[in-house]
Amino acid sequence: MKMLRMGIAGLLLAVIGCSSPTAESPSGGNKSSTFKLSKAELQDKIKGGWAGQVIGCSYGGPTEFKWLGSMINDQVPIAWDEHQMTMWYDQFPGLYDDVYMDLTFVSVFEEHGIDAPDSLHAMAFATADYMLWHANQAARYNILQGIMPPASGHYLNNPHADDIDFQIESDFAGLMSPGMINASSELCDRIGHIMNYGDGWYGGVFVAGMYTQAFISDDIQFVVSEALKAVPQESRFYQLISDVIRWHKEYPDDWKRNWFEIQRKWSFEKGCPDGVFKAFNIDASLNAAYIVLGLLYGDGDYGKTVDISTRAGQDSDCNPSNAAGILGTMIGFSNIPDYWKQGLDRVEDRNFSYTDLALTDVYQLGYKHALQMIERGGGEVTNDSVVIAYQAVQPVRLEQSFDGLYPRERVEHQWPLAEKQITHAEKSYRIDFKGAGIVLTGYAQRTNGALPEKDLKLKVLLNGEQIDVLTLPTEVASRKTDVYWNYELPEGDLQLELVTADLPEGYRVAITSALIYDQEK
Repeated sequence: MKMLRMGIAGLLLAVIGCSSPTAESPSGGNKSSTFKLSKAELQDKIKGGWAGQVIGCSYGGPTEFKWLGSMINDQVPIAWDEHQMTMWYDQFPGLYDDVYMDLTFVSVFEEHGIDAPDSLHAMAFATADYMLWHANQAARYNILQGIMPPASGHYLNNPHADDIDFQIESDFAGLMSPGMINASSELCDRIGHIMNYGDGWYGGVFVAGMYTQAFISDDIQFVVSEALKAVPQESRFYQLISDVIRWHKEYPDDWKRNWFEIQRKWSFEKGCPDGVFKAFNIDASLNAAYIVLGLLYGDGDYGKTVDISTRAGQDSDCNPSNAAGILGTMIGFSNIPDYWKQGLDRVEDRNFSYTDLALTDVYQLGYKHALQMIERGGGEVTNDSVVIAYQAVQPVRLEQSFDGLYPRERVEHQWPLAEKQITHAEKSYRIDFKGAGIVLTGYAQRTNGALPEKDLKLKVLLNGEQIDVLTLPTEVASRKTDVYWNYELPEGDLQLELVTADLPEGYRVAITSALIYDQEK
């Protein structure tokens, strides 16, 4: 059995009464396994996890969603020096939504305790000042309209349910739960369903799970494969990541060959209305594959890990953020190379946007909450050390978004075709189609800036009968991500019409496309 790294080069983990789990021990130990480490080492790991997120996010920032369906080749330079983090903090602090989103939930735990219910987390998230997108924004709209979790993240109420949102925000759950993957999964169940469902939720369960294993093993293959056990094998997410692990064994020295295999088999977007039939892909499972690429092919090398997760493309700031946080947890802050920490000291005491917390605060809060979770999980906290009661992995329940549906056609209403509008004068939009589901993308807005923001109202008619009334805020922060969707239509020839109910002069609803779904055969 391979023993865990000892001494300054890693966190000292003295195993009490059992062998340590390794990649060669698929059971991951047993329920009586315990691990001991000093408080200083626990703090160093937690600090490495939080700092790693900022480092990875900063490195990938210039590339985010600029390479869609394409890797960033080695000839493309990505700047890294002591000024990069300061530049992002000064000029575009919103880059760090990977971190300040986590801190919403960390702050709720601090104020209301570890048992704070999902409703408190949901309201803190929905009423925060930051801008949101995709699954997060769809969930915010739902919550503000009275649709609370878990319904707020369910794909019937959230077309972005499989998107990356909770995956990039789940780090806190793993960092709170060293060696306790089931405790981490419970946190993810409570909070991840605020904004996601199915594969979108599994992305958070998996990422947080890798953090939990990084506390007790320095074998990156074990960390990845053990965390994946928390995801049901029947899910698309599990199958995709299993393929990445298998291809790593087949092509151990060629991450680009693995990337091509992922692209060939798994790059099709089924849910997110912004990505279906397009190169853009914000699906949690595909981007999780790019995290795993960095971890497996980086093989413990910090620079390679960050660079590969970035050069895989798509959400190429969030993916290296997760990868660098997980590896930072494994090796500890003190062992992150100085090259990658350059400039960090200039921002550690600066509050993240929309928070009263800086990295130095988060290091302490993360440590505090981890101690609470260790005791709650049956471990022990003494004056100078902790004993962690390791948890054998229990998979979470199976859930799959858009079950039984597949996208068949996108009808574009954007350039070069005319955008469809519903206004006080043009009172309706109608589309005739054959299918079992539909998403109408678009937005509501004022056309006269002197007018106040307003909630516009549209009636929804299916085959001439009213089935719904839509509320569409023109206020950007509380907007509805898509104008209308319905994944439970009776399959066949259908006519859908949106008709004004309360849409005065000076306002409009723009319909940019119609995405048609059929039932899977």
